[in-house]
Amino acid sequence: MPVCDHYSGVEVRMRKSLQLQAEMTQEFGACVFDVTLDCEDGAPVGGEIEHAHLVSEIAANAAPEARVAVRVHPVDHPSFGSDITLIVGFVHSKLRHVMIPKVETVADVEAAANALNQVGASSLPLHVLIESPAAVHRAFDIAAHPRVQSLSFGLMDFVSAHGGAIPSSGMGVLGQFTHPLVVRAKLEIASACHAHGKVPSHCVVTEFSDLEAIKVAATKASRELGYTRMWSIHPSQIRPVVEALAPSAHEIEQAADLISAARNANWAPVSHGGQLHDRASYRFFWQVLERAYQTGRHLPESVELYFGETACAT
Repeated sequence: MPVCDHYSGVEVRMRKSLQLQAEMTQEFGACVFDVTLDCEDGAPVGGEIEHAHLVSEIAANAAPEARVAVRVHPVDHPSFGSDITLIVGFVHSKLRHVMIPKVETVADVEAAANALNQVGASSLPLHVLIESPAAVHRAFDIAAHPRVQSLSFGLMDFVSAHGGAIPSSGMGVLGQFTHPLVVRAKLEIASACHAHGKVPSHCVVTEFSDLEAIKVAATKASRELGYTRMWSIHPSQIRPVVEALAPSAHEIEQAADLISAARNANWAPVSHGGQLHDRASYRFFWQVLERAYQTGRHLPESVELYFGETACAT
């Protein structure tokens, strides 16, 4: 998956987001962010049905190569069923995944999976949003579910769920990386994902006009907490997120050199740069190249042959 997941729930912004996705795919040579059309926060109270029809229409008319997803209402919300019927039931072939917010238990995941199955979307992956202390406690069980592809951390609801025990600064770009309860939750979610081969997706940065803050947050999330994907809630956040989650030019060169040496040794252990490397480190450096590919970085000729044409469909 791309390293950035961009959320939008207002009609003009949803349409512009898909246009921007196509433009940046052309620029980067790879699709560097998903567009998730938002029903939970995007639909006005009382206008949920109309919004679901709108999201369905936008997804239906998206380009075939577009990476588009939808965030529906929680499974216990009155509009969950209509979201699934009116959106997933009509355009599941155009969707890359469905985001389920406020997941508390594996039973919630089962309920969502069953609802998708009933409208013919039995192979569509689920992304789930972990937003409470109890959900964090069950993160490993939730991540183990075969339909779950990714876990996201819902920062603001998580802080609010503590009844004032976490100060409001815990929702800011600094406090969310220093308050022990918030950091612990992020680590639990990341660890649960990596234990089960799923993708941990980091939460929003509400200071969307502070691009340096976004870059710092994305760098900390990826380098210190193990997140390989991050949310964007404003188009200005996409590039800083992609840049921060991309490997550096030095890391790419190092990985390419090592993979080339391994290939020449028929994947047997090698001494490279004064260090012993074997298949464990080969996997690590291959993953660096995959991340470089996902973020539209230039790949050395020695490893370009491993990667096909880049597009949103890959």
